[in-house]
Amino acid sequence: MKSFIRRAFITGLCSFFAFAANAANNPVVVLEIDGGIGVATADYVSSGIRHAEEQNAELIIIDIDTPGGLVKPMRDIVQDILGSTVPIATYVTPAGARADSAGTYILLASHIAAMAPTTHLGAATPVSLNGEDATPADPGGRPNQESADDEPDGDEEAVEPAPLPGSAMERKVLNDAIAYIRGLAERHGRNAEWAEKAVTEAATLTAEEALEQNVIEFIAVDHQDLLQQLDGYEVQAGSQTIALETGDTTIEEFEPNWRIKVLSVIANPEIVLLLGIIGLYGLMYEGWNPGAIVPGVVGVICLLLAAYALQVLPVNYAGLALIIVGIALMTAEAFAPSFGALGLGGIAAFVFGAIMMFDSGIPGFG
Repeated sequence: MKSFIRRAFITGLCSFFAFAANAANNPVVVLEIDGGIGVATADYVSSGIRHAEEQNAELIIIDIDTPGGLVKPMRDIVQDILGSTVPIATYVTPAGARADSAGTYILLASHIAAMAPTTHLGAATPVSLNGEDATPADPGGRPNQESADDEPDGDEEAVEPAPLPGSAMERKVLNDAIAYIRGLAERHGRNAEWAEKAVTEAATLTAEEALEQNVIEFIAVDHQDLLQQLDGYEVQAGSQTIALETGDTTIEEFEPNWRIKVLSVIANPEIVLLLGIIGLYGLMYEGWNPGAIVPGVVGVICLLLAAYALQVLPVNYAGLALIIVGIALMTAEAFAPSFGALGLGGIAAFVFGAIMMFDSGIPGFG
């Protein structure tokens, strides 16, 4: 009986110390954003944050190198960061990397903003889907107006105020982006004035300039350097103030699962184009050879996958229409020979449509 109690006591004591050791050495989970920010990126970051919370991680580091991306996935990532119970450090790395456009919003939303030397951030001006800058034209080009203190002469007609620059939609998009990025910067006590310039003037900063102007908190050459600097650093995550213990901790890289990898492949503009071609030709072959079955099944599957990807990509619909017209003309050439006129026209329409289809001006998706 005594030996049983002794063994139970020793087992319990060992379990307690093992638990205490694990609690004192919670892992640091590393995520990676590389390239354009799309739907797959948002899913990956969301699942990574959930994984870190389940592992009771000490910190999440998001390595980022991006030219920007789509607004909706970017906002989803920002919301996940703001709602995370684990502190998140967004780290622009490696040397030569950038956090432009949507990447700047993600950096400013994070609890900790860090950059490697010779990296930069900024250029967060919103871009419309047709590739045009959504920032209204500079009002400096308007005719000079009389000031409110200048009274017009009796013989002169009163000068009506000039309309505000840009369309109502352009002003709405710009003002929304300004308010959004200022709110993110102010949440963590960063330079909101520069954040606004990143939207209105497409301003950019190097790592050293960003640190000097209170846009980021740290410059680190690698993960180990960053973790050493963060040891003992206090951050506000949710309603709690957390003092980080990163001096001696393990680093765990979070890899995307198969679903996110497949989604990343499908949402690639080149793959979408190929899926569309395979799908259309599969259906055409099935029509020419009824009962073949396989071409029809493959064609339908490829078209459905292409249709899904087109919903999550910034598509120029004029380019898409040209591709459809081109395929229709090439098909018509087979049924109504025109000595090559229809075929050549179809090829030309298809080529120009492919060039235009994803040339939307969205960073990372052109």
